[in-house]
Amino acid sequence: MMPEKYDLIVIGAGPGGHAAAEHAAGWGASVAIIEKNQWGGTCTYKGCIPTKALLACSKQYANFKKLKRLGISHKEVSVDFAAMKRHQRQMVSVSSLGVQKSLKDSGVELKTGEGRIVAQGEVAFVTPQGDAQRLTADSIIIAWGSEPQLPSGIKPSGRIVTSDGFLALEILPESVIIVGGSVIGVEFATLLAELGVKVTLVELMDRIIPHEDEEAAVFLRQELTRMGVTIHTSANIETVRETSDGVTMHAAHQNGPLAVTADYALICTGRKPLLHTDELNRCSIEYDQRGVMVNENQMTTREGIYAIGDVTGGVMLAHRAMQQGRAVASYLYGDHSIIYREDAVPSIVYTHPAVARVGLTEAQAAERGLEVKIKRAEYASNIIARAELKGNGFVKAVFNEERLIGVTIVGDDAGELIASMALAVTNEMGRKELKKWIIPHPTLSEILHLL
Repeated sequence: MMPEKYDLIVIGAGPGGHAAAEHAAGWGASVAIIEKNQWGGTCTYKGCIPTKALLACSKQYANFKKLKRLGISHKEVSVDFAAMKRHQRQMVSVSSLGVQKSLKDSGVELKTGEGRIVAQGEVAFVTPQGDAQRLTADSIIIAWGSEPQLPSGIKPSGRIVTSDGFLALEILPESVIIVGGSVIGVEFATLLAELGVKVTLVELMDRIIPHEDEEAAVFLRQELTRMGVTIHTSANIETVRETSDGVTMHAAHQNGPLAVTADYALICTGRKPLLHTDELNRCSIEYDQRGVMVNENQMTTREGIYAIGDVTGGVMLAHRAMQQGRAVASYLYGDHSIIYREDAVPSIVYTHPAVARVGLTEAQAAERGLEVKIKRAEYASNIIARAELKGNGFVKAVFNEERLIGVTIVGDDAGELIASMALAVTNEMGRKELKKWIIPHPTLSEILHLL
């Protein structure tokens, strides 16, 4: 049987693979995309979509407490976790079907099954029924994604789970130990605390969200504590063991030994690239534990084979992978107008309130030896923030020689506000240009005018 021939084969239909295939097809390339069983990847099934669906539920529940201040009284309010789980599943389904529809509408050929790179330009494809095909292409994109990273000595079990396992639970626990206070950990802490779960969060570093602005981390810790989350930083986990009715964690803390018991332990110590080393070795593609090595055009050390998204390491964000995918498609089949810049990738911590950032923090700028000016604006100065009871928050902008190089926003709707700041940082805008910006009144976005 003659092999099927394409211009491009993409292996993995997460956000990066989806974007690459769709844009390449838009530029006239013949494209096939292979996905084993989860169209939409980690984002749709185990990351962005299910967690944000549940956080939407917990936020609405928590917001009921504010209604009396607005003159709205309500009777008894309760949590229906089964209904929340239905919402979670529905959003996953909508996202997955949306990915498949947009790919089909773009003219991409969807292939459900397993794809393995056997040589440069050649992929072995096997359907779920076991039928095998040989596919060839001028270019191949690896978009394998990532998997949970576990600390040494900790193994998942019935009550010791990663975020993947926790999202599969159908019953809301009464108490949870969260190991890891970075993005995933604090998001789950927010969700669970708002639903009334007793949460203990344990972090190895001296503060939560250690890669974000220090003021933002302090602010978020205060907010989580106010929700009832018990936080232990500078704590080194020694053991996490399942018992007959729960889990017990022991850690070495700066104040002495720490022992905590709960119904479940949720391990939130990050993710790592999913590396199929046999394929990488067969094709002489260089990699290490941080991920597949790529150049500025996302090409691996084997010509004609590219890698995008989580498999390349770095900051594992869906929109980062998407931009890398678009950039590869533009490089191969377009006008080279789309590029990927690591320093222009915004990030959002979906806590309540949220923490959003693009570009450098004040500390990161200092580490680079840059002279900076800091401009700051408080949510309290914004009338819509006050009228809608959005609570406390702030915007912190970092300027170098009058050019905007970084923004951190902490507060309600921070994730929406950061989008315009990402555009400004990407285009290296200065204060004079920002002063020309007309923002409608009254809006929360007016807080950005104070910069």
